[in-house]
Amino acid sequence: MFCMCSLIYVALFIGSFLLIGLLTVFLLLRQIIRSQKNKRRSNNDNDKYVALFHPYCNAGGGGERVLWCAVKALQNKYDGIKLFIYTGDLEATPKEILGKAERTFNISLDSKRIKFVFLKKRTWVEANRYPYFTLLGQSLGSMVLGMEALLKLQPDVFIDTMGYAFTYPIFSYIGGCKIGCYTHYPTISTDMLRRVQNQVNTFNNRAYVAKNPFATWIKIVYYRIFSKIYGMVGRCADTVMVNSSWTENHIISLWDVPYKTHRVYPPCEVSHLKKLQSLASAHDKIVILSVGQFRPEKDHPLQLQAMYELRTLLNKDEALWNRLRLVIVGSCRGEEDRERVKNMQDFAKHLSLENSVEFRVNVSYQELIQCYQVATIGLHAMWNEHFGISVVECMAAGLIMVANRSGGPLMDIVETSEGSQNGYLAIDAYDYARCIATILYNGRNYNNKIREAARASVDRFSEKEFENGFLRAISPIIDDKDFR
Repeated sequence: MFCMCSLIYVALFIGSFLLIGLLTVFLLLRQIIRSQKNKRRSNNDNDKYVALFHPYCNAGGGGERVLWCAVKALQNKYDGIKLFIYTGDLEATPKEILGKAERTFNISLDSKRIKFVFLKKRTWVEANRYPYFTLLGQSLGSMVLGMEALLKLQPDVFIDTMGYAFTYPIFSYIGGCKIGCYTHYPTISTDMLRRVQNQVNTFNNRAYVAKNPFATWIKIVYYRIFSKIYGMVGRCADTVMVNSSWTENHIISLWDVPYKTHRVYPPCEVSHLKKLQSLASAHDKIVILSVGQFRPEKDHPLQLQAMYELRTLLNKDEALWNRLRLVIVGSCRGEEDRERVKNMQDFAKHLSLENSVEFRVNVSYQELIQCYQVATIGLHAMWNEHFGISVVECMAAGLIMVANRSGGPLMDIVETSEGSQNGYLAIDAYDYARCIATILYNGRNYNNKIREAARASVDRFSEKEFENGFLRAISPIIDDKDFR
């Protein structure tokens, strides 16, 4: 009995000691950050420092379009702020990063008003660092990266444009910043939990977990605890922007802050694309175009399987099949993505599709425009795509879109009702193949009606609409003079 009491006292003493130590470190860091801010202001630097947190700002995907359009919107409205971008792209210079943004997204920025803060600890947020408990590992890793960012620059306003919610308490409580965020995709969702509960084998639920009831139970408990913590850190944001109805529903459910949650559709290049003249009729090939980063969740293998199923559906029309070509256009973030492309090329050969599929990596904006002009059908296979910028842009360019029946494409973009149809939605490989075959055999007038309806529906996703919505949500915290 005496021994047990002693152990309890020792445990309480150690726990109290650790708690006091953590509190001391917290207060010390807070004092250092606040003193650095005060020193800046004492040097008559009264401009507001606005920093955008985007560790992969040179990646060239839809999230990066949001970043650069947000920067452009801030530059257009505010003269008295200094803009900084936290990035881990150490291999690129500021000039190269801004040059790629202009080439890829056709966005012109005032480079003199943008400064970059380069972070060396980006590997802490990379998935391959955490083979187990990946969500937790990346989230804790983002806190390490966030702390590095805060020590290098102390902003007045912190805007996260990638979804690293675990950085918000650091910048809020230690940095004394106003927090804004643009959430493309919740780190965890009830859909992810449902897939684990149903023991579905997918890219974020490995086969050995899906087949093992005990491992499944452990993962469900882990996801539920993580979702509670995710809600706590998310509520540190002062203004929350989400990119679609699907994301909005999940964020409100998890963070429970509907009064400061704003749906701001991401900026899509629609005005220029709507003016494009199709060159598809001048080509012998019928091009099916897929646009998206080479990431596992984009499910490019499903697109290849759809082509395999399509060949079976067209087995009596060999001449038509020989005219079809799937062109997969996307950007690679690093070696892991390049390896993914190589694996898909091998998979295409395995399905005997090597003569019907073409992979185009890291193309320029002008090359992408050419792809839009020669394509007839657009393809997008990601399950629960948070929004779907490439879906909108394909529709604006006059392609007939076949997207996944889930997430943003289902809830915000594609309408399949008779009389107002502007595209097609599919679930599995056979479903995709059937939709493509339907488009191929539709009459020209019917397909033209779908194209016209698609182009007419995309104006609400324009860059101008994004700029208005973004500034409406972010201006209150930039204009607020009461900084912590």
